Amino acid sequence: MTTHLTSRPTSATLPTGHAAIAGKAGPQGDDVHVPGPESDAHDAHIPRPTLPHTAERPRERLLAHGPEVLTSAELLAIILRTGIPGCDVVALSHRLISQCGGLRGLLSADTATLMAMPGLGRAKACQIQAISELGRRALEEELRVGETLDQPGRVKRYCIARLGHLEIEHCIALFLDTRFRLVACEEVSRGTLSQASVYPREVVKAALRHHAAALILAHNHPSGVAEASEADLSLTRHLRKALALVDVRLLDHLIITPNGATSLAEQGAM
Repeated sequence: MTTHLTSRPTSATLPTGHAAIAGKAGPQGDDVHVPGPESDAHDAHIPRPTLPHTAERPRERLLAHGPEVLTSAELLAIILRTGIPGCDVVALSHRLISQCGGLRGLLSADTATLMAMPGLGRAKACQIQAISELGRRALEEELRVGETLDQPGRVKRYCIARLGHLEIEHCIALFLDTRFRLVACEEVSRGTLSQASVYPREVVKAALRHHAAALILAHNHPSGVAEASEADLSLTRHLRKALALVDVRLLDHLIITPNGATSLAEQGAM
């Protein structure tokens, strides 16, 4: 049996992901040449941009006062390390965050999107994606320690980080052990802007493969509407019955948007 997850229709314009960047990419700024003694004389006459004093020292400010006092752009500047001609690294960081509609948009951008931005090449794009993935893994690691049911906020944050920025529907399953700790997280389907097909038998097979005692299902609504559709409720009922046949509990079904998560268990819809 195939069940389609559908987002509720909305009159609002669907999100189109990250803002398009007009024009061609500018200088990449990724490969930094470190001159040796033989090139010092040659490079001495090359004019170099003068950076504002405050823009030069985000690293020193972090060491002196801690990371919490730095702006997002200053923290990103420490990661990127170098700017591009005519634009210091802090100004470049400000521009990247703005172009992506915020820090979340930047950290969820794919490699191709990042590399198309002026000032970002392969190296800087990889640095940003590595930071984003480390953040997701840190959230996942929290779910592996302690009981997931006691940490509903962590589950929601993890699912929002994993699904909230996606432009088509994806459905994931979090497989849990007898103490409700995370064993594995797998994508079980992906679809279109408005629906994804979920096969309950495939979810059951995955649960048995992971020796799961319980699972939490989560899927995103690209429309931004965090309400469960009739198809979402129907899937929840069918999947709960299918899992019960193999003694696996369906604990919750989360509806994810960029700005939050709705729990069917908390709404009494399980």
